[in-house]
Amino acid sequence: MTHPSARDRFAALFGQHHCQVYAYAVSRAGRDLADDIVSGTFLVAWRRLDAVPADPLPWLLGVARNVVLQWHRDAARQLSLLTLAPAPAAVEGDVAVAVAERAATLTALDALGAADRELLTLVGWHGLAAREAAQVVGCATATFLVRLHRARERFEHALADQSAVVAPSRSAEEVRR
Repeated sequence: MTHPSARDRFAALFGQHHCQVYAYAVSRAGRDLADDIVSGTFLVAWRRLDAVPADPLPWLLGVARNVVLQWHRDAARQLSLLTLAPAPAAVEGDVAVAVAERAATLTALDALGAADRELLTLVGWHGLAAREAAQVVGCATATFLVRLHRARERFEHALADQSAVVAPSRSAEEVRR
């Protein structure tokens, strides 16, 4: 039987950080897999409860990152046995400016590599400080800041490319009206 203080500590850890770990899992693996990622993360936390540091969020997100990476490795092995289906075509049509800008932003973010997306979302969406985000990805804070700077520059270029694609189609749409 598990010691009551360990159960209480785990319950507090889960209650305090479940939402943040879930949000990270959604951003890295999507809603379909987020629950599995969170479950795997807290299973590791339960098994290694003595190893959980005093500031557990960066550690938990690092574990979640490893669970996501393992899932991707497993999926890649399975996909090697299957033929990949073609990606769905982009939806064409009259869209509001805000929707077009959001789509351009998401497309620019998607155009980045997985490492750049992770750096940007850890800071921008998950609100981690550079020190905490560096812990998640397993590097020094200075290294993280350099990588983040470069990721931001690549994102700005990708966004500029997307804006150039959206702007002409928008002005052509305005000419038709």
